[in-house]
Amino acid sequence: MAFIEQKDPQRSGCIFCVQPAAHQDEKYHILYRGERCFMMLNLYPYNNGHLMIAPYEHLGGLEQLPVETLAEMMAQAQLAIKAVRLAMQPDGFNMGINQGKVAGAGFAEHIHYHIVPRWEGDTNFMPVLADIKVMPEHLDMVYRKLRDAIKQVQEQQR
Repeated sequence: MAFIEQKDPQRSGCIFCVQPAAHQDEKYHILYRGERCFMMLNLYPYNNGHLMIAPYEHLGGLEQLPVETLAEMMAQAQLAIKAVRLAMQPDGFNMGINQGKVAGAGFAEHIHYHIVPRWEGDTNFMPVLADIKVMPEHLDMVYRKLRDAIKQVQEQQR
């Protein structure tokens, strides 16, 4: 896959700090920006549409976040779920936070919330036998589809 082979000099450091600060939203698949949090696609998704919501503030634990940031994170989660439903029609979602390295956090120093769309029968033999996940849609296509769906959801809410 092309995005795995790309070498990016800005990959050093915390992706949740460096990438939004670059203001290159399409390049970094940043779908939405709020006042305190932003939403971006996961570069190594479990399923198509796997996205993350992170605060701009570099904090490692949920208990460290101001209440206003938590509220915005959950409001963005609602927006994300509505947009993913509109664009991709999943049958369900896995959602959660891996806090700390031992809990599986890839970037343990910066808290982030995962939303993973799920479809009936979306697991197959590839992850079990070969530790490989087959992604039927390129990340750039998913980005455009979800970015447009977020705008559509926001227009409907006005």
